[in-house]
Amino acid sequence: MVVGFIIWSAVCLVLAGLGIWAWNARTPVGFFAGVEPPKVTDVRKYNRAVAWLWFGYAGLMELIGSLLFLIKEKPAAFLVLILGTAAATILLAVIYMRIERKYRQK
Repeated sequence: MVVGFIIWSAVCLVLAGLGIWAWNARTPVGFFAGVEPPKVTDVRKYNRAVAWLWFGYAGLMELIGSLLFLIKEKPAAFLVLILGTAAATILLAVIYMRIERKYRQK
């Protein structure tokens, strides 16, 4: 499962790259595909919050991906891998919605 972990880690690097892009952006960054970014009260703070969200998600996914080394010995690790990925993704969306609510112009 080393190859699987390498691929998983490459995807996590892309997610961290999204965080770097959001950190350095001068305009509000979009989050959901096909949706315009919101008009925000403080662009810098909003972008930094979104960047930290991506960094945290990338780190959590890397941690979850470490279960790939256990799958041969413990097949139940695959179930934890799948459920952990789903839970982390739902958590990502929920936290983003809170960030958006905090910084959205009224």
